[in-house]
Amino acid sequence: MNKDQDVNPIRRRVVGALALGTVASFVSPRLLEAKGLPIKVYKNSRCDCCDDWITHLEANGFSAIALDEGNSDAQTRLGMPDRFSACHTGEINGYAIEGHVPAKEIHRLLHERPDAVGLSVPDMPRGSPGMDGSIYGGFVDPYDVLLIGTDGEATVFQSYR
Repeated sequence: MNKDQDVNPIRRRVVGALALGTVASFVSPRLLEAKGLPIKVYKNSRCDCCDDWITHLEANGFSAIALDEGNSDAQTRLGMPDRFSACHTGEINGYAIEGHVPAKEIHRLLHERPDAVGLSVPDMPRGSPGMDGSIYGGFVDPYDVLLIGTDGEATVFQSYR
């Protein structure tokens, strides 16, 4: 074994957590599975679709902390350009998650860790998570999940058609 290799798994996790700047690297995977990845959600207290999106997140491995204080301040603080804004803003591991982004794409973002502000699903497309209840009559709008770069420009992260 090379002297630079570290066989201590706890030390490896601590060093990895420090290198990645994330607590999730240090926490036991079993603990994360049991409680879910923590995500803050800034929303309006009277928004049903925001609550439905939170339900979607929690059913897909996240533990949401709902903050009923609106999302404008969070958008600004996280660097999300106004043109990509929506009715709620999530915050996870330094990324902004704007609008009805599917949990699957948030997991992908956290796995790939691109240099970006975060993800956005602008507007409120029917059929997206939180906009998919019976009240929408089964209508599904095509939409794109956008990756918002640190330069404020968007690229398509995933299309839903």
